[in-house]
Amino acid sequence: MRSRLMSGVTRRAVLIVMGMIWLFPVYLILVSALRPADSFDPSRAWVPSAHLGLWSNIAKAWSASQIGQSLGSSLLYAIVAPVLACLIGALAGYAIVVLRLRHGFAWFMIIFGGTIFPAQMLLIPLFVSYSKANLYDSRLGMIVIYTAISVPFAAFVMRNFFTGVAFSMFEAARMDGASTFRVFRQIYLPLARSALTAVFILEFTFVWNDLLFGLTLTQSQGTRPVMTALAALQSDVYAGTPVPIALAAGLVVSAPPVLLFLVTQRYFARGLALGQL
Repeated sequence: MRSRLMSGVTRRAVLIVMGMIWLFPVYLILVSALRPADSFDPSRAWVPSAHLGLWSNIAKAWSASQIGQSLGSSLLYAIVAPVLACLIGALAGYAIVVLRLRHGFAWFMIIFGGTIFPAQMLLIPLFVSYSKANLYDSRLGMIVIYTAISVPFAAFVMRNFFTGVAFSMFEAARMDGASTFRVFRQIYLPLARSALTAVFILEFTFVWNDLLFGLTLTQSQGTRPVMTALAALQSDVYAGTPVPIALAAGLVVSAPPVLLFLVTQRYFARGLALGQL
């Protein structure tokens, strides 16, 4: 009994220490973003300031960059693309597992096989093809590329999830006269709500944090995602922009994924508990 108690205490102590190490950079960001812009001292970055300058820093970052305009674009990409990817991935998993598509595993490997190539290999072909198809620097083009990148993971998760659903449910619904699409819409999609929510959160975070495709496939501030505006603001730090302003902008940009996770954490935890991710 004593050894078990000591083991539990040791485990908690290790977790607390690891958590503090992981949270220390977050603490530095918060402390620096909260201080006035003209009072930043790298040698005392961990010491909280007696004066609050967060709102002033956010206002200056908002006016000094195109973050406000880019937030709308990123929000559009991070919502539409994951929704489309979840729907396409669910349809692919449904066709492969439930409808027992011929050569289904081969189709799945074709869908998922695109993930083995580094994203950097796609930049030049994408840039050339987007320029020829008039998709360069357009919101439609960004939605298309983000959806295409998100589909393989969604298909992987939904295929595994539908494998665990009893096939007798599909047979019973078909015997009652339901069409295959109605079975998918009214039975399989509601059953997969938690898994779809977990996939959506992960894909939302990926699209929101993307910088590579935003820099490559966009040019105007109205089309570029918010991470490109944040990267431009951070590069201006070397040109004289105070560090607290750049860090305050980073807090604003990181808020949507955090809020999404807090609002949907119950569904996210349930989706992870399914053991499919």
